[in-house]
Amino acid sequence: MPALEAAIEGGADAVYLGGTAMNARIHAGNFTPEALREAVRKAHAYGVKVYLTLNTLVTDRELPQFLDAAWDAAEAGADALIVADLGGAAAVHRAIPALELHASTQMSGHNAAMAKRLQALGFSRMVAAREISAANLALLLRESPIETELFVHGALCVCHSGQCLFSSVVGGRSGNRGECAQPCRLPYGKNGEYPLSLKDLSLAAHIPELVSLGVASFKIEGRMKSPEYVRDVTKIFRRLIDETRAATAEEMRALADVFSRGGFTDGYYTGKIDRSMLGVRSEADKESTRKGILFAGLAKKVDVSLSVSIREGKPAELTLKAGPRVATVTGDVPQPARTAPLSREDVIRSLSRMGGTPYRAVEVKAEMEEGLMLPVSRLNDLRRRAVDALDAAAPPARERFPVVWEKPDGERKTVRSARFHRREQITPDALTYFDRVYLPLHRFEAPANGVTLPPVIFDGEAETVRRQLAEAKRKGAVWALVGNLGHLDYVTEAGLTPVGDYRWNITNRESASLCRLLGVREAILSPELTLPQLRDIGGDTAAIVYGRVPLMVLERCVSRDLSGCEACGADRAVLTDRRGAVFPVLREWEHRNVVYNSLPTCMSDRADLLLRNRVSAWHFLFTVETAREVDRVIDAFRRGTALGVPVRRIPS
Repeated sequence: MPALEAAIEGGADAVYLGGTAMNARIHAGNFTPEALREAVRKAHAYGVKVYLTLNTLVTDRELPQFLDAAWDAAEAGADALIVADLGGAAAVHRAIPALELHASTQMSGHNAAMAKRLQALGFSRMVAAREISAANLALLLRESPIETELFVHGALCVCHSGQCLFSSVVGGRSGNRGECAQPCRLPYGKNGEYPLSLKDLSLAAHIPELVSLGVASFKIEGRMKSPEYVRDVTKIFRRLIDETRAATAEEMRALADVFSRGGFTDGYYTGKIDRSMLGVRSEADKESTRKGILFAGLAKKVDVSLSVSIREGKPAELTLKAGPRVATVTGDVPQPARTAPLSREDVIRSLSRMGGTPYRAVEVKAEMEEGLMLPVSRLNDLRRRAVDALDAAAPPARERFPVVWEKPDGERKTVRSARFHRREQITPDALTYFDRVYLPLHRFEAPANGVTLPPVIFDGEAETVRRQLAEAKRKGAVWALVGNLGHLDYVTEAGLTPVGDYRWNITNRESASLCRLLGVREAILSPELTLPQLRDIGGDTAAIVYGRVPLMVLERCVSRDLSGCEACGADRAVLTDRRGAVFPVLREWEHRNVVYNSLPTCMSDRADLLLRNRVSAWHFLFTVETAREVDRVIDAFRRGTALGVPVRRIPS
């Protein structure tokens, strides 16, 4: 609550806040249902909107709880939900269609095609990827049919949002479930450097341009920060937006004094993606923060106008108006004055005393007949009841409809598919064993029969992808692994059959069913699921049974920093953590990087367990394996034997 009050004090138009479950900052001091109602009441009194964060992935068993949390928000009067789970959002839209939906940046929305798809699913706003450049933002805003919200200040994940499995796979704490342990803030390599730790984002120098482009909402990250941070950063951005200007050098220093990691970066926005983006929080940074002024509570007032009518024979009537909110109450009938009649000055003085309320009387109109008497105590009571009525403005009427939970149609087939990083890994044995053989789109060639789309396709890259898909189709591609809702149209336009990649983050039946409705032939489920969860989703879905799970998608080329350009091109770069675990870093399309797990998942000696759990569609990931190692993996699965090297298991 203090941070909420600080946001109001600083001049926020809206606040995002979390309930006690299912939000991406689950360890923050979040709001109980009772506290949420009080928060909404308080924020609305100041004309500030409240958006509840339900922005984590949801399992099948959690879907009813997810829907109940959405209904709590609707009943409390929250103005919108921010969500990351497509299936959960679909269920909310069916159950509470009047509740506005915002797509979290965890949905990996980075192009106009995504925004168009989201509009069709009931969303009114998309939070754009923090990695978006000025040019790609302009393209998105030009074509998007829904509002675009943009992060303008705060902590930066080095991984594209919604694409990070590092904390989950390595530490058992899922970033997609609000429990990130921040492995990106740790040192790597012999010299203890921090190649993944970015400075905080700040676009304070670009406010006029962002306003002119048409960004609907500027988002400040601050849900694990102090009330002082929230107040001071919001206040500066409020001033910049109101004056439509860039921050001065003095204001940038003030922002850094509030919180920074060795300064700020705007590298993604400006296209200057290099080592200058890196930063850690030093003792000097912490010392600057400690010098700030403590937040002493909400002192801001809301301007209200009052209109009172005091006439003989009629109850006194008082109307309060604060922005669009209006409240009218009636009181006692005034009596003829025997001695001292009520004066206009007495009425204005009494009604203007707003005391500890959020309000400040800026205008009082009094329509009075002379010679009447009404005790000051009754005027004070009239004012108090009018304030209460203004505060108690009913939340918008929303109806909850019963929901029949969706489940994906179709049945699991005995299908074996494999994604290869390079053509040289595809052996004759692989062509015999696998039904579908995928290569990266930019490297596609026969004998593969499927392509893997890049994890990120900004609008400025769309035409290149379309050309490459057409060329792959001409060379014999039939299937396409699609990892993003905003990439689906590219595949269908090219005439390829879309298969949902694990990057859809499907963790429940609702999401799997939605994929099928959108035309996706089959979906590979999230690698974060346990074996029983994989089993229960059912439908035409598959599971990753072998391979190094991709942990991060990086917009910047960290492999070049780690090992030089030659190692980057040859895919020899690695990250080595403090325990000596080695994580391969491979070059992705458009010079992005993907960090892979140090150990492969392998279920070769548990085929019977998979089949008993009705997991018969198997997907393999081959990244750094040699051709000989590929054949060794295939042989282990054929025999049902252990691979003979350290591996990671699907949790059972």
